[in-house]
Amino acid sequence: MGEEERVETLENQKCPLCGKDTMTLAQVEKDIPFFGKTFMFSMTCSSCKYHKADVESAEAKEPCKYTFEITSEEDMKVRVVKSAEATVKIPHMISMEPGEISNGFISNIEGLLDRFKKIIEQAKETEEDPDAQKKAKSMLKKIQRAKWGQERLKIIIEDKSGNSAIISEKAQKSKI
Repeated sequence: MGEEERVETLENQKCPLCGKDTMTLAQVEKDIPFFGKTFMFSMTCSSCKYHKADVESAEAKEPCKYTFEITSEEDMKVRVVKSAEATVKIPHMISMEPGEISNGFISNIEGLLDRFKKIIEQAKETEEDPDAQKKAKSMLKKIQRAKWGQERLKIIIEDKSGNSAIISEKAQKSKI
């Protein structure tokens, strides 16, 4: 069962950052199995590269918390829906907090780990403290081993808007 998708775009809109008429607004309507009808919104400016995206369920959902433990390479395929309002954590390692620069997205566990990997790599490059660099290198190795199914890793998504999910029978859903 695939995901159905409908896209609407508005081009040449005024960018809130640079003020040029080079902003593209897009709305994608998706029907995600076991989650329902979902809207993805994005704004992208071709001049200043400003980008903002979010995901919203068509139906009102309760605040939720999803916990998922990666135990195999097969888990990389598990679908993830994350709204801009969600906090995503790998306990004792790193978290993505909601806020002005937070984006919503639809991906899978592998894509989520790749986002964390990119954040850690950027922090490692700018870090001057050798201990912090060593810790970042260790986190990157742990993420890679989890992607290969060689190490267990827990993912937690908490979303007050209820617009996030980890779509798997292994995922544990609870109230916040």
